[in-house]
Amino acid sequence: MLLAFVGLGPMEIVLIILGVVILFGGKKIPELMKGLGTGMKEFKKATTMEEEEPKKIDSTESSQKS
Repeated sequence: MLLAFVGLGPMEIVLIILGVVILFGGKKIPELMKGLGTGMKEFKKATTMEEEEPKKIDSTESSQKS
């Protein structure tokens, strides 16, 4: 797991979560997670669009050669 690679144990994770709750408050965390999810969705969408563009270019070049 990625957390084991970084060297974070269960106690460190609990302390990080506790710090986030203290900093932002319990009511603000769902809004932050929603924003994070939206950002991740847009990033994934942008990366898949980048992957699809070369395929479209290749298909148009091959159809023009025929």
